[in-house]
Amino acid sequence: MLTLLENQEKQMFKTKLSSMINSKYLVYILIISTIFLLDRLSKVYIIDLAENTVNLEMSITSFLNIILVWNSGIGFGLFQIEKPVLYNLITFIILIINFIIIYFLISVDYIQKIFFCMILGGSFGNLYDRIYFSAVPDFIDLNYKGYHWFVFNVADIFITIGIFLLILSEIFKKKNEK
Repeated sequence: MLTLLENQEKQMFKTKLSSMINSKYLVYILIISTIFLLDRLSKVYIIDLAENTVNLEMSITSFLNIILVWNSGIGFGLFQIEKPVLYNLITFIILIINFIIIYFLISVDYIQKIFFCMILGGSFGNLYDRIYFSAVPDFIDLNYKGYHWFVFNVADIFITIGIFLLILSEIFKKKNEK
């Protein structure tokens, strides 16, 4: 009798798992994974390049440079932190924010899910670096006539675009409701 129940439970689990994998969640997992992978590959390439080069400062165009900067703060190098306790606290807060984003991902409409996936994919990339390196490697330097923007990475691009599109979708959603 017990084995029959165990077999039924296993079959139910397999059915639910198969249903979930074949469902829309696969698209979301694919988006998050792709962004995470693009971020990882770009960072590994730049770190490897920096280790094999005396000075990694490359001018790609008159307004785009590649330079490796280790960011121990939050996005775009803001609030650089030297104290491990504060760094760990911010990392923990970022982890909590990721769980909140996952909750929102589950409870919003389709297009907003895509935007939350973009944010989450980028956030996972930077969170990985915070845990593994105790800092996030940033390397994209935009400038105009000597004025430089914050140095950032691929994850930051997706986080920023995701937030921007999420805000736009909310604005259009409010306009359509009126």
